[in-house]
Amino acid sequence: MKTQLTFALGLAVAALGASAPAQANPEAAMEKAGCPACHAKDKKMVGPSFKEIAAKYKGQDVVPTLMQKVRTGGKGSFGPIPMAPNPPEKINDADLKSAVEFILKS
Repeated sequence: MKTQLTFALGLAVAALGASAPAQANPEAAMEKAGCPACHAKDKKMVGPSFKEIAAKYKGQDVVPTLMQKVRTGGKGSFGPIPMAPNPPEKINDADLKSAVEFILKS
């Protein structure tokens, strides 16, 4: 009986672990979403560098705002070249949040 209980408890713990979301890897998520096609860590390309973005928003609570900007796209914040929208099919909300937080720490 004790062995069966231990086995059942082990299965339950394994199931919980399997259903928990994996720790987001912001760099991998940005790579998969295609962000490096227009952005680099420390140099301006088509869009601003991550360091430029971090400097502009330093000390501000802008994660939700920047997530919305990435979702809807737009232009004018860093010049006339527009950024295309990035829907959840391209980068999910958890990965997007992780990516924005990573960029703001650059």
